Parts: sequence; C-alpha cells; structure tokens
Amino acid sequence: HVQLVESGGGSVQAGGSLRLSCAASGYTYSSYCMGWFRQVPGQEREGIAGVDSDGRKRYSDSVLGRFTASADHVTNTLYLEMDDLKPEDTAMYYCAGASRACGSRYVLSESAYKYWGQGSQVTVS
Repeated sequence: HVQLVESGGGSVQAGGSLRLSCAASGYTYSSYCMGWFRQVPGQEREGIAGVDSDGRKRYSDSVLGRFTASADHVTNTLYLEMDDLKPEDTAMYYCAGASRACGSRYVLSESAYKYWGQGSQVTVS
C-alpha cells in the first residue's frame, strides 16, 4: 500500500520561506519521476517542480529561481524548499510519485503520476 504523507505547510509573510516534505511508504522515489503540484480553488492543478528518472530537475516559470525540489533516497522523502514567497504562491500543494521512469519533458504533467500526497496548504500574505 503506497502512501505519500506531506508536512510543512502553513502561513508566511511575503518574502519568507517554507519547506514542504513528502514522506513515502510502500514506495521508493529512486528510479521514478517525482514532482510537486499546486492548485488554487477553481483553477487547474499546476505542475511546478519535478525530477526525472535521471535526477534532472525542471521547474515552471512561476517558481524558477525561488523553489528547489530535492529528495533524500535514504529516508525516501521528497522536499520542496520555497524561498521569496509571494501572495500568488498561495495554494494547496501536492507531492506526486510516478510508477515508472520518465523523462524531464513529462515531470510537470499530472498524467505522469500515479501516487499523490494529501495536500498541504500554503498561505502567503
């Protein structure tokens, strides 16, 4: 049974930082694509950061230079470090894990992922 459990969301002032964590059980991040998505009510889920099967990272233009995705394969935990947060970053954030290897062109696409975290609210004021 695969579970992705997120933690680390919260409220922060503009310019501040937060780090999201996504701990996996029954699943191993290495060799698969993994990603971070966010969603604002009434809008589609947006892929913002992903790591492909070779460890190459890709970011959406909206977070490039401010957010950093990483993974600890020992603890099987995915992280999203978010710096210089802006009010427009306010959203529910989701981690995701694929069930197969994939290239960097797919890591920001929902269709690449099978497993999802429960979501963490991030509010920037």
